[in-house]
Amino acid sequence: MLPASLRSHLARTAARTRGSLLLCRGCLGPVGEGSEAGLCARCWDGLRPLSNNRCPRCALVHGDEACPEATAWELGDALWDYHGGRPPLGALLLPGIKQGEAGWRQALLGRVAKAPLPAWAAEVDAVTAAPSTLHRRWLRGFDLGGEAGRLIAGRLGRPFEATLTKGWLAGRQAARTESERRRLRRRAIALRRGCLPRGIILLVDDVWTTGTTLLRCAQALMEGGAGEVRVLTLFRAL
Repeated sequence: MLPASLRSHLARTAARTRGSLLLCRGCLGPVGEGSEAGLCARCWDGLRPLSNNRCPRCALVHGDEACPEATAWELGDALWDYHGGRPPLGALLLPGIKQGEAGWRQALLGRVAKAPLPAWAAEVDAVTAAPSTLHRRWLRGFDLGGEAGRLIAGRLGRPFEATLTKGWLAGRQAARTESERRRLRRRAIALRRGCLPRGIILLVDDVWTTGTTLLRCAQALMEGGAGEVRVLTLFRAL
């Protein structure tokens, strides 16, 4: 029988060998320490914050020029750059999650639970999320924006309220061109019956691209009685 020290050495060697044979699902390099859900630590490092000189309203960098984006909110920000990392991690994660990558979803939400939030988030009175259509939620079995909104509400100690609804025929913004996204009808998003938003509302979504969905959500909240809307998304596509 082999000595205990030799058996331990052989077990460690076998573990290292197995790890070296596994490839990261993002960059196709070897996985190693710090990997999670099939992605290596280098890929997870692609969750990169936005530039420090971003606009506090649209989260884009445009110097001293007036904010070029149409908004109905006072402050807006995102946790991470959608195209950060190599490969661009947001562009890898979100489509995969929406196709059923439960491990990626769990790992991403774990990072949402720990990511630094804007200082102004502590001033809100309630949290809501940009809605998806009922059949889309049914097909996926989850709502990433809503889950992130509940997590953030819990961190802030504020109530989460599902105040918004999206029309059955509104369709997916992700499947449209930029021009088509910007033409999203105003009535495509509305307040749920009986909802009366009050005070400062934090609107959460998974990704901010043209901002048209957020604009329609914020308009519905303001028309419904909210005193102010602020926006926070997981990713900002620059």
